[in-house]
Amino acid sequence: MERSEAYLNAPNIVSGSRVLFAVAFVAVETTPLRVALLLVATFSDFLDGWLARRAHTTSRFGALLDPVADRLFVMAVVFTFLAEGQLSAWHAIALLFRDVMSLIGWFVARNVAWLRSIPFRARKAGKLVTVLQFAALLSVLLYPRAVNPLVGLAFAIGVVATVDYTLMLWRERTA
Repeated sequence: MERSEAYLNAPNIVSGSRVLFAVAFVAVETTPLRVALLLVATFSDFLDGWLARRAHTTSRFGALLDPVADRLFVMAVVFTFLAEGQLSAWHAIALLFRDVMSLIGWFVARNVAWLRSIPFRARKAGKLVTVLQFAALLSVLLYPRAVNPLVGLAFAIGVVATVDYTLMLWRERTA
């Protein structure tokens, strides 16, 4: 796969748009607009990677921007729902578990010399957690009865993703 270090390309603009969507989500109060923002953000999460692969414009910056934009969007939505009483503290902790563990893992990997060279890559379990997070957040607005099962599933897969990332780092340290 060809790599480019251009910062201003279509995939990075799409990824960065999720930061704007996060601000918009906090600012709007109507359900239809919030549903639209969640759907557009979800679509943009898939679109940026597809564009990067198709146009051969993957970059280290884009590989960092995409998950950061995802996490900022999810955190903005979770904290908005938490502040409005639509999610409990338990829901927030469960939905953000994988993200917090990923952040801790990233800091560890960057501060432990023998882990620095290992690139962070998206993995299937992590992608599934992201899908489940968006589904749970969408269910807050459209089908609240599904929130508990979706949050529980997102948490369980988040634990699996955390273990998977940890094992990947452990395996690749000697590769």
